[in-house]
Amino acid sequence: MSLITIANDQQVIISTNYWELENARKGFFYVSWNAGAARLLVPESQKHSIQEMMSAEYVIITRGKYQGRDALEILFEDNTDSPYSITVSAEQTDRLLPDDEAGVSCVLSVWMKSGHALTLPAKYRVKDTLPCLAPWS
Repeated sequence: MSLITIANDQQVIISTNYWELENARKGFFYVSWNAGAARLLVPESQKHSIQEMMSAEYVIITRGKYQGRDALEILFEDNTDSPYSITVSAEQTDRLLPDDEAGVSCVLSVWMKSGHALTLPAKYRVKDTLPCLAPWS
């Protein structure tokens, strides 16, 4: 597995080698945390999902167990019965926030190889199992 490098200016990604790595070529999302932001890196093969993300009012990031493994569910809350969501394993993020950060507000910014795509307000919570797919409560 190749090491992902990211150069930051607070919440902004200045540069990253993610786009050239095998996981990006295979279509795996990646989440990097910095300065109060979750930055979702979207591989080229998944760029169609940006349209779904843009319909969201805010994002709910839920940490929990998915098929017995640590993971994050990223739910793009658009106040419909079927909001867009993705699940990323612990290996698809540079870290998992601790349980005591549940309830914290942050932002989620979406990045493509061509640059920044969008930023949405986000909330972080912890549940036992995923999928959760529940509204914020």
